[in-house]
Amino acid sequence: RQQKWKSSVSTQAKMPPCDFVPEKYESYPYEHMQKIREQNISPSLRMYYKKPLLLHQGHMQWLFDYEGQRYLDLFAGIVTVSVGHCHPKVTMATQKQLARLWHTTNICMHPSIQEYAEKLTSLLPDPLKVVYLTNSGSEANDLAMFMARLYTRNFDIICFRGAYHGGSPYTLGLTSIGVYKHGVANGFGCSTTMLPDVFRGPWGGSHCRDSPVQTVRKCNCSEGVCHANDLYIEQFKDTMNTSVPKTIAGFITKPIQGVNGAVQYPRSFLKEAYRLVRERGGVCISDEVQTGFGWTGSHFWCFQTHYIVPDIVTLAKGIGNGFPMAAVVTTKEIASSLAQNLHFNTFGGSPLACVVGAAVLDAIEEDGLQKNSEDVGTYMLLELAKLRDKFEIGLMIGVEMVTDKDSRHPLPAEEISQIWEDCKDMGVLIGRGGLYSQTFRIKPPMCITKKDADFAVEVFHTALQRHMERAA
Repeated sequence: RQQKWKSSVSTQAKMPPCDFVPEKYESYPYEHMQKIREQNISPSLRMYYKKPLLLHQGHMQWLFDYEGQRYLDLFAGIVTVSVGHCHPKVTMATQKQLARLWHTTNICMHPSIQEYAEKLTSLLPDPLKVVYLTNSGSEANDLAMFMARLYTRNFDIICFRGAYHGGSPYTLGLTSIGVYKHGVANGFGCSTTMLPDVFRGPWGGSHCRDSPVQTVRKCNCSEGVCHANDLYIEQFKDTMNTSVPKTIAGFITKPIQGVNGAVQYPRSFLKEAYRLVRERGGVCISDEVQTGFGWTGSHFWCFQTHYIVPDIVTLAKGIGNGFPMAAVVTTKEIASSLAQNLHFNTFGGSPLACVVGAAVLDAIEEDGLQKNSEDVGTYMLLELAKLRDKFEIGLMIGVEMVTDKDSRHPLPAEEISQIWEDCKDMGVLIGRGGLYSQTFRIKPPMCITKKDADFAVEVFHTALQRHMERAA
């Protein structure tokens, strides 16, 4: 019956023009691709749309499927395509290096690893000036945990509930989202603490976040005095006094949670938490895998918005615009702890990866993408916030869907899925996140325009209208 249902709501949204013409698709038919997927590709690689996308080509913020249908990519290949699909500057630099040297062991010098290390570390504050290059965010966080334990000679690491820091056996101890947990031993010595979520947690509301759009939830905080922060810090202290030894290896967090649905903390929380961790002999790790490289607009690194300097920073995803590379940046002292014995990564810091990484940094600077992120991101946030007044569904940054604004109960998964499908059918691809998959995650390539944002908001508006019509 649901398949036959047709909405009376039609979208007026007009997709912004794009003069790029994709190549003709010449691979297997769609049905044969589906068959191969079912027979030869691990079922753990799930596909979520009712009719899975078969994507063929990308150009900046746009993706094209096998039939030539164009989509606005608001999820950037799961928060990875930072400067745009097949960005010409990055593509050209990569092609030149492909013809010169793909790989040589990183125990030899080749120009690009030194050039990239200098360029990357120049963008980080002192004393974060030593880099170890890896291939993925899980690898980077795995190595950061290892370094923290080697350097401090302590073992226990604290992380937030709702955190995602990787899928390797080591990092799964830090990943605190149930659907990623497998029933085997992993990640010993990792303790979770309460997430200071001012929307869904026990405390917080409309004065707590450092954001142009605050949650509509009311709180008792006033300008400059966040009572919610004090209460969450007490919970953090409680974890330190009950769940870990007197000395710890460290504390890891993303400056804004990603997989759990763009969760922001009270303004002063991380600054106070870092002080408490260092009192216990631990190091502070900032996971910038989804937040770094100017994506959050106001600063190049999201930890800077909290007025903190971590001891270790992990980077991946946007670092290579889709090329598999990642990095751990730390101090000389902490890096030296790894040099006491051998530690080797075959592909980390390859000539090709370093050239890609350097080209991404050049594109961010030359195209003014950090400023564009701030301008278009703020504009889009404010436009999305206006929808809160039109619908009984509650909206939050990174857009959290609830049955009503007072209870904050998550919208049922099947209703979320239909809104998601409607957006896709109208040409907008967005992500999903949150413990209940209740949050739409919007994180497009940094080259997105205000016209793109208008189109996306209008499509989302139409999808919500259709949802309300179905509910009625």
